[in-house]
Amino acid sequence: MKILVINCGSSSLKYQLFNMADQTVLAKGLAERIGIPGSTLTHQHDGEKKVFEQDLPSHREAISMVLNVLADPEHGVISSLSEIRAVGHRVLHGGEKFTASCLVDDDVMKAVYECVELGPLHNPANIMGIEACQKLMPGTPNVAVFDTAFHQTMPPAAYIYGLPYEYYEKYGIRRYGFHGTSHRYVTMRAVEMLEKMGIARDESKIITCHLGNGSSLAAVKSGKVIDTSMGLTPLEGLVMGTRCGSIDPAIIPLLMKKEGFTPDQVDTVMNKKSGVMGVSGISSDFRDLQAAAEKNYRARLAIDVFIHSVIKTVGSFAAVLNGVDAIVFTAGIGENAAWMREAIVKNLSYLGAEIDPEKNKVRGEEIDIATAESKTRLLIIPTDEELMIAKDTAEIVGEA
Repeated sequence: MKILVINCGSSSLKYQLFNMADQTVLAKGLAERIGIPGSTLTHQHDGEKKVFEQDLPSHREAISMVLNVLADPEHGVISSLSEIRAVGHRVLHGGEKFTASCLVDDDVMKAVYECVELGPLHNPANIMGIEACQKLMPGTPNVAVFDTAFHQTMPPAAYIYGLPYEYYEKYGIRRYGFHGTSHRYVTMRAVEMLEKMGIARDESKIITCHLGNGSSLAAVKSGKVIDTSMGLTPLEGLVMGTRCGSIDPAIIPLLMKKEGFTPDQVDTVMNKKSGVMGVSGISSDFRDLQAAAEKNYRARLAIDVFIHSVIKTVGSFAAVLNGVDAIVFTAGIGENAAWMREAIVKNLSYLGAEIDPEKNKVRGEEIDIATAESKTRLLIIPTDEELMIAKDTAEIVGEA
């Protein structure tokens, strides 16, 4: 069974074609600058990379180009689009309507449209991707895999904000959480690793740390999320690449008065001009910040602010879980930045966490980097959201 996974951003589209017989990636690629002059499609298979330059006015043209390349006699990996059994789509926001992935039908599309207000930057692009596949591949099933679904096991005490309850009832204002597909994948792998150490799934207490340009943590008990750092939107929680994370809400009306910002302008500041980019004034990339940190105070400060936000959130989740069996590091920073992992764990000795410096000298490798004596296991687990989407899709269409 071949499954195509599509992840649409506002002006980009990532794709991977899986052979689910052995869960291998047959081809993958990225379409960039959709709707912007200078569009390109970078296609990879068998270790080769080919860049195509072509105007892509919308996601429909981008997906059409992806399908043409996949079936191209020279660059493709399939002889016909009929070989694609189904398409799995990452959808950012499913609100309270979806607790699991599902086959797309008219009712699902209606519900995803209703969640646009909750995910205005991502859901419209996700919708365009689904609708494009429906038009270009009629009869091929589409599956929606929601970023918010894994977090729907949170109890009300964790997701209700301290606002008048009527706003939750009227507008669905509550904590939803994001990066759910990533947190679910690494939780699944962490549980398997812990079971080999004698810790049963139903007794496991895990903190998963998805650390990248966008970052979030989840407290997972017995394989189910009981708290997470992101909220109504992906803005809440940790300080991130360009997002401010959790701040005093009173800052918002203050900035609107002092700077004359409109609501949209202050939203842009918080989402695109803040985080380590805003603090450092240099970059949202931690590699740039690390290179500048020795001589630049604000670069060092930005790193310290990020690390502090992670340590503080780990501590609060350890309290919520009433103990921790394992802390998982994943995503771009979590998987690859040994210095960052070391800096975080250095302040977690109260949890009995002890890192092995030699084991920590790895990038993108699934490994326990804790010492033998460490009371808390420290796991690096490379995330694979696309494989998780492909698995869900194959399971759902296999049952349909």
